[in-house]
Amino acid sequence: MSTIAVENPGRTGAADDAQLNASFARQPILNRDGMLCGYELKIRAPELPPEAPDDLDADLDADPTDEPGARAGRAPTPAERSARAVIRGLVEGNVRSALTGHPAYIDTSRDLLFDNAIERLPAERFLFELPHDMHIDEELIARIVQLHGRRYRFVLDDVTQPNETFAKLLPYAEAIKIDITRAPAALLPKLTSVLKSAGKLLIASGLDAQADFETAHGLGFDRFQGYFFARPQTSLTRRVSAPRHALLNLLQLLAGDPTVAQLEAELKLNPVLVMHLMKLANSSGFAVGHKVTTLREAINATGTDRIARWTQLLLYADGRKVALEDDPLLQLAATRARFMELAIERLPDAGRDEADAAFLTGVFSFVDAVFGGSLESTLNVLTLSRPIQAAILQREGVLGQLLAAVEALENGTWDRLAALCATLAPLTVEEVAQMGLAAGAWAGVADRSAEGLERIED
Repeated sequence: MSTIAVENPGRTGAADDAQLNASFARQPILNRDGMLCGYELKIRAPELPPEAPDDLDADLDADPTDEPGARAGRAPTPAERSARAVIRGLVEGNVRSALTGHPAYIDTSRDLLFDNAIERLPAERFLFELPHDMHIDEELIARIVQLHGRRYRFVLDDVTQPNETFAKLLPYAEAIKIDITRAPAALLPKLTSVLKSAGKLLIASGLDAQADFETAHGLGFDRFQGYFFARPQTSLTRRVSAPRHALLNLLQLLAGDPTVAQLEAELKLNPVLVMHLMKLANSSGFAVGHKVTTLREAINATGTDRIARWTQLLLYADGRKVALEDDPLLQLAATRARFMELAIERLPDAGRDEADAAFLTGVFSFVDAVFGGSLESTLNVLTLSRPIQAAILQREGVLGQLLAAVEALENGTWDRLAALCATLAPLTVEEVAQMGLAAGAWAGVADRSAEGLERIED
């Protein structure tokens, strides 16, 4: 991921510009190996009044051919303005950075499809999800055929069983998204078999339990969407990159004020940790003018604070030899931790200690997915403070409210997020969404380079 900064997130140039901004949240999509292979973007489109100014189109309308056909000869409707605001948001850098090179699946409306500015989106980076209840007519089919000819890809969304809309759109769809928790169980084997034979990519959505994932995997689905991988039951199949006791011992040591000699002795007990630290110390962000060749030099070059945060993230790394930026649990934990840190810094009277506590709250909110067993007992082993434990276990206090807010953002439950923001002034939904994108972009480098770890300390 590219690192991006959040400078006055949510702020726009004009007093009423907040109405012209769409908000975006990411939901991970995994492949059959359990690695990240894309994100669905949950979109909160702006609700524009009829008299809303049309200046939001200025950056997309430099070329007259970009004018949406539906607007020819008349003023755009609020729905058309809203679609244009969504497209403008999708082409901005913060969304692209948060996608970390993965393709994005976006919910698509009729107005969005007919806005020619949609062709500003790179066809190889975006897939358009067509709702199962979309009104189908000859004009829409012609537009889909036109975009399909320009290499844009389509996904039939939220399919539970075939219907007339499904039949009309199937020839143009590259992928079919099926909610296996709502689709008739008796129909699934036949439906998936037929669609696979037709060369369609199958995406299982709504997977919040390991059993649902195993069912979909057994049926031959290609992609999987849901937070099953962040649940405790996945701990039996997840391998970590270093023995759990070694990571816990190191975290407990770092919780105090260890000497370099103590850290060196603890790290030497596990060669995997030494390997990671040496690589980290020799990364460009920690360059000291020469190659670090000893463990003591690596500790001094990196610093105990950065080692602590690196260890916290390493706790979630899968033991398989995969790119860490494609590890869904590590990315989710790192994104949540960075979001918590960014968000609390926007609240009154928050200092470095509060930011550190917020980061810890986010990073350890998934720790039961790695260790299994009781979340409370694992938090006790980590000797976390009472406010942090109360935030994770009961969503209490400001830390608990921020944790609930990032959960709402992850799920794209915008009404829930708005209610939480009302108690977290001055945070707004738009600002929280911007922070979520910034945190996602940061997470892609936080686990594998000094750039990301240094970014935490900015």
